[in-house]
Amino acid sequence: MKQKLLVALIVAASAVPAFAQSTVTLYGLIDEGLDYTNNVGGNKVYELQSGYAQGSRWGLKGSEDLGSGVRTLFQIESGFNVNSGKLGQGGLGFGRQAFVGLSDSRFGTVTLGRQYDSLVDYLAQTTANGNWAGYLFAHPYDNDNTDNSFRVNNTVKYASPTFAGFQFGGTYSFSNDTNFANNRQYSLGGQYANGGLLVAAAYLQANNPSASAGGAVNNGGDENFLAKRLRIFGGGVNYTFGSATAGFVYTKTDITSPLSTTYISGSILPTTGTLNALKFQNFELNLKYQFTPAFYAGAQYVYTLERFEASSGTESPKIHSVGLMADYNLSKRTDVYLQGAYQKVAGDKTNTALDLAYVPGAADASSTQNQFVIRAAIRHKF
Repeated sequence: MKQKLLVALIVAASAVPAFAQSTVTLYGLIDEGLDYTNNVGGNKVYELQSGYAQGSRWGLKGSEDLGSGVRTLFQIESGFNVNSGKLGQGGLGFGRQAFVGLSDSRFGTVTLGRQYDSLVDYLAQTTANGNWAGYLFAHPYDNDNTDNSFRVNNTVKYASPTFAGFQFGGTYSFSNDTNFANNRQYSLGGQYANGGLLVAAAYLQANNPSASAGGAVNNGGDENFLAKRLRIFGGGVNYTFGSATAGFVYTKTDITSPLSTTYISGSILPTTGTLNALKFQNFELNLKYQFTPAFYAGAQYVYTLERFEASSGTESPKIHSVGLMADYNLSKRTDVYLQGAYQKVAGDKTNTALDLAYVPGAADASSTQNQFVIRAAIRHKF
């Protein structure tokens, strides 16, 4: 009798579905380095800075197999400053990402929470800054969010399965306000990958970004622009041939009715008169060459057309940005890198901070139309 009971228990245990299995992973990254900036308000600056090639972070992610190709998943991720220990993203506990959702192998994935928009998910990977270079190589003021300056709150995201190399997705972010359209966001994007070819495009619109504390775009100081409406569109292509990857990216950013004092990625833009609109067009060329499995070098050039529409008139400054980077892997998880970024502002004068060079990641704007930053750093992943 005891033997029969034992056999029955063994059979019952072996019949427990495999989909009951679940996994949880702890992961992280620390990026720390020394920056030199030639001109910050007329002075040279040497500083330790954290999270440039990639933002320093730690997180937890996991999934549970529910069977029939369905699984539940979650991810929480916190950014931090290595030098001070402070939380990033305006001091949010899980400011980089925090979401939960369901995934089906046939129909795609739906997630809910604080997440990346479609520009980051699809288009950013074709840029140098959103792929292999990081913050110093971002387009001026990260005006198109390809460097992920802001995330979107209260967000429902859909990502499709991959169909013959094509994938698409989108987000909708609730305002959580009695005025439904106040500080909401929506985005769409897609990509096609085949062999060495990658083509991607994305669109984002945010209404009254940072207009309410509980809205879609409000990161406690990390949002790009305060305005009535923010619209961004872009497309990019990368092609890998042998050890080289070349890319071209175009993005267009329209900021309608910016506030008279507009917040731009860490800087305050004072304006005179009424500022009706700010517009940016970015044209990027990038090239990365993998010399050995452990060593690569890359270069980037960005030409940015600005349009400053104010009651006092319309001006069109131009910005030239150049970046160079070399990276060497000491191991599978640790690398060292050297970066340099240069910016020159030319063309019309706006009589605002836009006339001064400001390399993304520099301590502050230059006192002239030129600025360069050099960075030597170490990065460790765990």
